[in-house]
Amino acid sequence: MKNTKKIIQSDNDIMIRKKEEMELQHVIDTGNIKGEITKRHFLYPDETYGKTSMCATIELPHGSMIAEHDHTDDAELYYLLDGEAVVTDNDTTHILHAGDVVFTGGGNRHSIRNESGTTIHFIAIIFK
Repeated sequence: MKNTKKIIQSDNDIMIRKKEEMELQHVIDTGNIKGEITKRHFLYPDETYGKTSMCATIELPHGSMIAEHDHTDDAELYYLLDGEAVVTDNDTTHILHAGDVVFTGGGNRHSIRNESGTTIHFIAIIFK
């Protein structure tokens, strides 16, 4: 998936993409998505010199989750922007609040779910 919207780019690899130019992807009950999420892709792999496979903000409505999955050949960072999320880190459950971060790699597993009663938002970056 590649954004075809024009980006502002200069000769020194500085790029600006406005929010309204970012691709939205709605995912419902697919793979490890239970319920629905909306991804706002802000950078693509070729724009990060191949160092990431996803850079997006995620909107996670109440009752939805990204089910447990592992990161053997990559690593993923979640940075919670608002609200409260229930995160598993292998077999341990944690409550995350705005400003908290979780980083999963090295074959470890994680999940995130929203039981807060309101929609939450977080940044998700998958590193290669």
